[in-house]
Order: sequence, then structure tokens, then C-alpha cells
Amino acid sequence: MNQSVLVVDDEPKVIDVIKPFLEREGFDVYSATDGNMAIQMVDKCHPDLILLDWMLPGISGIDVCRQLRVTSSIPIIMVTARTEELDRVLGLEIGADDYIVKPFSLREMVARIRSVLRRAQDQPGSQSTYVRGPLKIDESKFKVWKDQQEIVLTPAEFQILTTLAAKPGVVYSRLQLLQAVMGDAYMNYERTVDSHISHLRKKLEDNPAEPRFIQTVHGMGYRFGDDL
Repeated sequence: MNQSVLVVDDEPKVIDVIKPFLEREGFDVYSATDGNMAIQMVDKCHPDLILLDWMLPGISGIDVCRQLRVTSSIPIIMVTARTEELDRVLGLEIGADDYIVKPFSLREMVARIRSVLRRAQDQPGSQSTYVRGPLKIDESKFKVWKDQQEIVLTPAEFQILTTLAAKPGVVYSRLQLLQAVMGDAYMNYERTVDSHISHLRKKLEDNPAEPRFIQTVHGMGYRFGDDL
């Protein structure tokens, strides 16, 4: 069964270029031209990944991503003409798994789609269940609970959490987390880890300013607390 991609762009010409290329690469492709339609298509078609343009009429791509992240961990790649680091960080902060900057090659687009889908499917280690204080992490089910309440994480957030939680107290540098979680294609984006860590803390910690679970080791990286 083919994996499916929802392409969201307000320019039909862009969809007309991307859709046949993805179909030739073996994907089933759905499309939407605005934010409201995108949300409806997610509910109707349940795509495996969304290629989501930042600038959309009505509901922006950022707002679509924010709305979906309330209930869904579907992988999202933001497509943007914005090149400023602050803009890219904003996309990651609200839950996007990756971003691609216009103009981009179709082959780069496919490579990023496949990379994000692999991250969503492949779990590190041997698909264990970890209990860390009030947290329960089930790799096989791709689920996390805190005090028996399920917490929705993006694929990247889940991978980072399981990598750290598997070895409490062990310090991982940003580069090591990228290598373990996202692969060599992301070696120029070490700071994106900070965005994912910030988002994880907001979801997991009672007080994100004083984290118990994901702790910063200044000048070195991050570790999972070993005193839970």
C-alpha cells in the first residue's frame, strides 16, 4: 500500500508540478488550496504526511499546523519562502517536523518527505516501554502518557524523548541527537534540537523553566533526569 501525502498550496500551478512527481515516486497524493480545506482533508483522507505551505489565504499554514498538533502527530513539513532563522524556528516550535525553503528541487523535497516518514515509522532501540517517574513511553505504540494522560508528540519530539529516556543521566550533544534521530541530512541544523526540546518541555514538564525530565547540561547538551 502506497504512503500518502497531502500537498497544501494556494497556487494550483505548484500543486500541478508537485503532485505528478510524487505520484511517479510511488506516493498517493491529495491536495488542498487553503487552510480550511487542508484540515478537512486530514479528517477525510488521513494522509501519512502533510507538505504545508506557510502562506495560505484565510488560515495560515502556521495556524493549520498549530490546530492539528492539538490532536494529531501526523508528520508535517512546512514549505516557506522565509529564510530567516527566527521564522524556521517558529515553525518547529509550533510542531512542524521539518521545513523546506523555496525555491527547492523536487528531488530534495522527496528526500525530505522520505526522511520524515522514516522517522515517524522507525523507532530507536528494540521498541521498549520506559517508565520514568510519572512518564510512560511505549515505542511500539508511539505513545507517551504522563500520570496516565496521553500526550500528543510529533515524530521528531517522540524520537528525541525516547533517545534521552533510554539512558537517563547520559549527556547527548545536539549533534548526537540529530545523528540518532534525524540522520546526516540535518547536520547543518543543530539549533533545531533546541526548538524540539523547548516544545517537549512545554508538553511534559510541570514547570518548563525548571525541567525534571529533559535537563540542559550547559556547554554540552541535554540529558534525561536520573533522579525520578
